[in-house]
Amino acid sequence: MNTYHIDDNGYYGIYGGAYVPEALHRCVEELKNNYRQVLDSEDFKAEFELLLRDYVGRPSPLYLARRLSEHYGCKIYLKREDLNHTGAHKINNAIGQALLARRMGKRRIIAETGAGQHGVATATVCALMGMECVIYMGQTDVERQHVNVERMKMLGATVRPVTSGNMTLKDAVNEAINDWCAHLEDTFYLLGSAVGPHPYPDMVARLQSVISREIKQQITEHEGRDYPDYLVACVGGGSNAAGTIYHYLDDERVHIVLAEPGGKGLDSGQSAATLHLGKPGIIHGFKTLVMQDEKGEIAEPYSIAAGLDYPGVGPMHANLIARHRASIVAVNDDEAIRAAYRLTRLEGIIPALESSHALGALDKMKLRPEDVVVLTVSGRGDKDIETYLANPPQ
Repeated sequence: MNTYHIDDNGYYGIYGGAYVPEALHRCVEELKNNYRQVLDSEDFKAEFELLLRDYVGRPSPLYLARRLSEHYGCKIYLKREDLNHTGAHKINNAIGQALLARRMGKRRIIAETGAGQHGVATATVCALMGMECVIYMGQTDVERQHVNVERMKMLGATVRPVTSGNMTLKDAVNEAINDWCAHLEDTFYLLGSAVGPHPYPDMVARLQSVISREIKQQITEHEGRDYPDYLVACVGGGSNAAGTIYHYLDDERVHIVLAEPGGKGLDSGQSAATLHLGKPGIIHGFKTLVMQDEKGEIAEPYSIAAGLDYPGVGPMHANLIARHRASIVAVNDDEAIRAAYRLTRLEGIIPALESSHALGALDKMKLRPEDVVVLTVSGRGDKDIETYLANPPQ
């Protein structure tokens, strides 16, 4: 069967795989050999589902945004991941990986974070499970997301600012990997996005697939059919998008629209639109599209949204674009800001800057009155209020 899911070798088409230094090889192999066995076990599923329900507050609502729908002349449902405990989709994956780490005998958790939501989710789960937690975060992101930094510290995590490179998400990943290499015996790297060496992209997608599983049930209740015409999600590394589309990958009745950060414009030199601008390459242990300069070195990305500020993209998404299964829309900073204010004023929902890029994609879609759109609001905008206030819509 022709499928857009991962193959037995850890690839989506030509993208994915595991390209890791010898020091990490044993650790990645251990994870690869354990994750499916654990995730598929009945005791894991029972504990995971119980925590998703009673701790996270799932299922998250699928909300018919009537005023937003009226504005765009179609029917728009919002998948409200912003209403989860900790305020984003990141908690789904953090709980799943922490349960896996515990079953593998690991007591120390490390993670990277950009916007801080994955860091907060990881710190939250470590507090819940009594595990040591170290979070790597670029100094630039520490400054623009200082409220989330304080939340992580309050939860008992150690936050280590990273001052190399652009001091953003890419550099935080680098430092987390270095830590992992030095502490293989007792440490589990709880990666927050659908990136990294196999099995991380598949593992994260599976844990986040609760989103699309719920969409199927909820859209049936609303519309009498289990699929929308369009699924829309923002993409940096791509975990919320992977979760949103997971159960629809092979259902070609559904149009997938991925919104990535255009920054100050595709031709500005200040962008993180990897699916538009990237070339095949290897970053952080996997093959994907990577933003590169003329010499093939990784180019520094830029986005107003810290969680999208990454020079690569998940291999699932790179493959979807290569095979024309998904459409990609670049949404610039100013377009995302305008979309955020629009949702706030029309529906009383303040979205995260990351989610605002998905909302900005609506302006670039040709929507008909009969179209049913499901858009994932991946996080809430509390963390971005200072940025919104400093950048009123033009």
